[in-house]
Amino acid sequence: MLHSFADGRLFGARWGDGPTAVLALHGWRRTHLDFARIFGAEGTGDGRSAVAVDLPGFGSAPPPPEPWGTAEYAGLLVPLVDELAPGGGGLTVLGHSFGGRVALHLPRLAPGRVSRLVLTGVPLLPRDDAPARPDAGFRLVRRLHRMGLVGEERMERARRTHGSADYRAAEGVMRQVFVRVVAERYAAILAGLDCPVDLVWGEDDDEVPLRVAREAAALVPSASLTVLPGVGHLTVTEAPDALRALLLASSGSGSPAGPA
Repeated sequence: MLHSFADGRLFGARWGDGPTAVLALHGWRRTHLDFARIFGAEGTGDGRSAVAVDLPGFGSAPPPPEPWGTAEYAGLLVPLVDELAPGGGGLTVLGHSFGGRVALHLPRLAPGRVSRLVLTGVPLLPRDDAPARPDAGFRLVRRLHRMGLVGEERMERARRTHGSADYRAAEGVMRQVFVRVVAERYAAILAGLDCPVDLVWGEDDDEVPLRVAREAAALVPSASLTVLPGVGHLTVTEAPDALRALLLASSGSGSPAGPA
């Protein structure tokens, strides 16, 4: 059953009945339901509750009105953060992949509300093995399309042939959102974070390799890294018990669990 938040602007789920301790943000092409196995019916398990919402363009949420970046997504969440942490502080934001990109902006946009970030499988830094530019065949078709020599149908076939799976699956404004988001860079944001940050990574994550987490941890003043052996990119569904245990642990311990 969907719950509404922030005066009906957002929809998702609440687990537990106590004060809200965790706001969870899902990945690209995912929904709030990814977090159901982490929180179950009782929330965090210590008398507090957890909330997860569908981000615009996914699940119950319509796409944004224009090609948003992650800062605009985070701006939409500020009223929800204010609602969940009315007294200030005490709110942990758990972000998986795309949701973690969005979460990075919340300490700045909602000062005094976010006390901890838990980021898992988030593309925080560019990958060394990522292609720097589209291949020559796609660039040629794109150039001819811009010149009016190739129609939209041929251009769309080229997009679907050469684009990533997420790009190919995106439609309408969400394709433009995707292009904008993958071009974002977060090194300066990471260096400016002033709350404890837990990086939780699957050792076998082949979408955002562990190297990214290690390099990001070196940029964040108060980061700790937890590595989950045998786990891939979808940590929230592959290792819900490990994430639940970490969320219950005291934040900012700085002690990595597992090989880092």
